Amino acid sequence: MQCPVPLPQPLRQPVAPRAELAPLLTPSLMTVVAGARRRALRDGDRQVDTAHLLHSLLESDPEAGAAFEGGGPQLARVLGYLVQRSIGYGLRWQRSTEDSGAGRKLPAVPGTEPPDPRASGWSPAAAAALEGAFRRAAERGDAQARGVDLLAAVAADPGSRAVEVLRRAGVDPDALAARVGGC
Repeated sequence: MQCPVPLPQPLRQPVAPRAELAPLLTPSLMTVVAGARRRALRDGDRQVDTAHLLHSLLESDPEAGAAFEGGGPQLARVLGYLVQRSIGYGLRWQRSTEDSGAGRKLPAVPGTEPPDPRASGWSPAAAAALEGAFRRAAERGDAQARGVDLLAAVAADPGSRAVEVLRRAGVDPDALAARVGGC
């Protein structure tokens, strides 16, 4: 007879995508959001930030990866920086809040008060990026945001961690946002 081995308890509750976000995201973008949440939890970060979103997006969404100029080499450099971040490059970010999108909130359920994204495990900049993706989809007449909507929103925030990674990898975030602007 085998004795069950007790599993270690997580240090904090996992950051789950809010249920009301599901109708606003395509299934592939919901996978990206869940992947970013898992990455933040695994990295020991307090919040899902824009670099987590970018990393998950580029690993999961071929349409977002195709938006990079020159394709493979530029995308490989970005992914290389993101991997470095997850193995130590981003340690200086672990105890801080990414707040370039401060003051913005994730969309709330109609008739309720928008929650504080920090309480829900989202950095203000990541919450603002999701909000921007929803806005882009609505302007296009779509009910759900796609990966390229999130990529455009992430690249448009000059103070975000994702934009810092893009710049270090030699990607012009403004040109990237313009390229995906017509998608």
